[in-house]
Amino acid sequence: MSLKRAARVILIGAPGVGKGTQSERLLRRFPQLSAISSGDLLRDNVRNRTPLGIKAESAMRAGTLVPDDMMVRLILNELQTRGWLLSPSSPSPSRLTLSSNSSSPSSSSDFITPTALSAAYPTPQPSDLPSASFILDGFPRTAAQAAALDTAIPINLVVSLSTPLEIILSRIAGRWVHAPSGRVYNTTFNRPKVDGRDDITGEPLTKRDDDDEHVWRERLRKFDETSRELVDHYRAKGVLWEVQGASSDEITPKLFREFERRFVE
Repeated sequence: MSLKRAARVILIGAPGVGKGTQSERLLRRFPQLSAISSGDLLRDNVRNRTPLGIKAESAMRAGTLVPDDMMVRLILNELQTRGWLLSPSSPSPSRLTLSSNSSSPSSSSDFITPTALSAAYPTPQPSDLPSASFILDGFPRTAAQAAALDTAIPINLVVSLSTPLEIILSRIAGRWVHAPSGRVYNTTFNRPKVDGRDDITGEPLTKRDDDDEHVWRERLRKFDETSRELVDHYRAKGVLWEVQGASSDEITPKLFREFERRFVE
């Protein structure tokens, strides 16, 4: 199905709610959509030893979070590289590249702050071409990160996925994995062909160390605490859409209908 305008999408949902499943289904149904993973971008920069990657690696080794402004720049650079973010007021796109020179008088570090970003792109003009559509994965996770992202790119749909707590816990209890490949099975909705064995290799399936009800209740509690302000931020922006369901199959048709209403019709 073809989009008529650019979709710039974020999915919010508790661990185990099915964000990955919904993303995969959206990508299959709408080929113009791309997935942009902040985690993958970060790992690529660390591996390629870019100035941003070196700074990010230093932060991670110190046990601290990668600064929000660094993550925003990472995403912005990717959007610029793909030609999805343009501004006639920008004197030069090179001001925002990952390889900016920290010794330059116009740059005091190897990554920009939200203030500098705003100065470089006072009125961001993202491409509205359908080919400039993406689902952003892994960022933002907090309202502060969302505010920083707002300076770079206006998100036009935020989907808040909700599934009852006990259903999430039952999914976790039934989850088994093939550790070498990462393939995931579930005894309630995605059973292996032979119980306890991987469909491809026949090797034994195992439980993840953290697939424990107490651990997951704590993870879900923390998510609820940190996500409230994020959801409120996007609700105030008028781009939040909330959907609830007991399964991914129940949620997907609702998500498709809303997506088509906004970006296809």
